[in-house]
Amino acid sequence: MENLFEIEEIFPDVAAGSRLPRRQAGNSAQGLATTLIADYTLPTRAWLPAAAVMTLLGEFGIGIGAARTAVSRLGRRGVLESSREGRHSSYRLTRDAAAELAAGGAWIARFAERARSWDGTWTLVAFSLPQEHGTQRRALRGQLRWLGFAPLYDGLWISPDPWHPTVAKRLAAVPPGAMTVFQANHVDLAVTAQRNPIEAWDVPAIAEHYAAFDRQWRPLLERVRAGRIAGAAAVRARTEIMDAYRQIPLLDPQLPAELLPARWPRASAREVFVEIYDGLAEQAQRHVLEVVGRSTREPAVGIMAHTVAVMAAS
Repeated sequence: MENLFEIEEIFPDVAAGSRLPRRQAGNSAQGLATTLIADYTLPTRAWLPAAAVMTLLGEFGIGIGAARTAVSRLGRRGVLESSREGRHSSYRLTRDAAAELAAGGAWIARFAERARSWDGTWTLVAFSLPQEHGTQRRALRGQLRWLGFAPLYDGLWISPDPWHPTVAKRLAAVPPGAMTVFQANHVDLAVTAQRNPIEAWDVPAIAEHYAAFDRQWRPLLERVRAGRIAGAAAVRARTEIMDAYRQIPLLDPQLPAELLPARWPRASAREVFVEIYDGLAEQAQRHVLEVVGRSTREPAVGIMAHTVAVMAAS
């Protein structure tokens, strides 16, 4: 049977206030700029001199023209706001963008923080929308995907999570009579015609995504532990591992361990992420402050590298 979930599917934007850059394969200039600025200013919404932002993006290999275009577009999207004194400009996150990034950062930081228990109950959402409501149907599917559901069949989506107010709020716009929500346990019929609920997710593809993350980042652990990464390299590694790890909670809906293969790599990926992201925080912060210091005579205020624990507590 064809799997209805493809791991390459692009997830929908759900931000309401600002329009954060859509996460893509690879690192876009706008995505890097957003992550970079948030990593050192999110809790305080501190101002960063424009020259410092250009320098930091340049250390990722982004040319000055592309960097200026990215920052300009982030301004138009409502992600950044600017301030100008004489010939010198500065940027900071808008309140809407900071709130969305803080919520997203907390979600990422809490992912796989502790093992979950499961009583074997599935939440099922069945819906039927006429063909002429194609846009609404696509939006509903996007919302369900974002909420951790997957399609067992076209109009029947499932999740091992209990029903909760966040899901109800997200799905409130569905027309009356078009949806039914219920909870149930799977009955194994021991016949070839049945489809196991876990098949709604492409588990081998998710496992391969974990394996690729591990291949890329685990070799860096020894150098981080030895303190051999500093300066621009620390900032780059920290920003890039955040952009790589933030994709994992989108692809792995934290299915219960009972449903997954042995030695599922969710916990080990989190350990690698935390050790590198937190382990490089001091060195990266020092470099960002040095770059800012070269760009302005004003003292740097509110620029700090937050940790995974700080993000989780947001």
